[in-house]
Amino acid sequence: MDNLFSELPPTSEAEAFLELLSKPGFEIQRIVSYGDASSPGFWYDPPNGEWVLLLRGEARIRFEDEPEPLAMKPGDYVDIAPHRRHRIDWTDPSVPTVWLAVHYGPTVGT
Repeated sequence: MDNLFSELPPTSEAEAFLELLSKPGFEIQRIVSYGDASSPGFWYDPPNGEWVLLLRGEARIRFEDEPEPLAMKPGDYVDIAPHRRHRIDWTDPSVPTVWLAVHYGPTVGT
C-alpha cells in the first residue's frame, strides 16, 4: 500500500490497525474506525507515547484527567504522554474515521 486511504476495511469490521513502519523506538500505524468506541470502563494506559493525527472523519477522545472529551476533526492532532489514561468515546459511524498514530518510546519497535 502506498496511499493511506486505499484498501480501507469494510464498515462491518471492527477497528482496524495497519502497521506502516516500525523501527527501534517508534512505530507508525493507520487506524480505521467506523463508529467504534472503547468498552465501558476500559482505559488505554500505554507505556509509550503516542502522537495521533485525525485524517478523516470525526472522533472524541476522553482523557481520565480532563472533565470533557477532546472533539477531533480532520487535521487535529494530539500528543499523548506515556501512561496518560485515555479512551475513545465516539467515532463517526457514517464515514471511515482514519487516524495516523505514531507510537514512540523505549519498548516500541523492538
